[in-house]
Amino acid sequence: MKTIVMLPGMMCDERLFAPQIAHLEARYHVKIMSIHEHANMADLAKNVLAQSPDEFALLGLSMGGILAMEIMDQAPQRITHLALLDTNPRAELDVVKQRRGPQIERVKNGGLSQIMRDEMKPNYLVDSPNKLDILNLCMLMAEDLGDQAFINQSIALRDRPDYQNVLKGVDVPTLIMCGREDVLCPIERHELMHELISGSVLHIVDKAGHLPTLEQPEIVNKALDQWLENNR
Repeated sequence: MKTIVMLPGMMCDERLFAPQIAHLEARYHVKIMSIHEHANMADLAKNVLAQSPDEFALLGLSMGGILAMEIMDQAPQRITHLALLDTNPRAELDVVKQRRGPQIERVKNGGLSQIMRDEMKPNYLVDSPNKLDILNLCMLMAEDLGDQAFINQSIALRDRPDYQNVLKGVDVPTLIMCGREDVLCPIERHELMHELISGSVLHIVDKAGHLPTLEQPEIVNKALDQWLENNR
């Protein structure tokens, strides 16, 4: 049975992919990795690779997508398919870096829930009937992961390299997907990745923001089926 390794976004866990797990698990071995044990992308990637089979399909959303690019840099021969969702191939902008330090200090002083509520969750989703339920789930995931996960992930994101040259060398079936209303990782970054990866498929999900796996799961699941069936 083919293995799909899924990498969640910052302060998210396997619940981010619950609809996809339910859709795929009868046909694939689905592994959801935690990505908060280290404070740099290189060590996080080594940890994922150590827990993965010799060959596998790789999917990452947001920070998980950035980590997927690092994995492609370290071990491209092990990846059979690549999916990059609502993510960013560029190094972090200075203006974003400058926010990381104060956020980390606030988390160290008990401010994780406030930061998630006031600074992160408002940027995640489009208005929809299930928006509140998804936001509440995001808060639960963040609180379950805890302060150190936030600190490690913030540092890893702050210090990450630019992955555009890595993407130029990708030669496996690749799906690039984002919500049309994603304000954290807008469409233009996905168009850039589509241009960098020859033969990639770009899918923009209507009525979705940064978390289309939860906002529009049926559309995402259909796209994943097509991606995994592509053996070109």
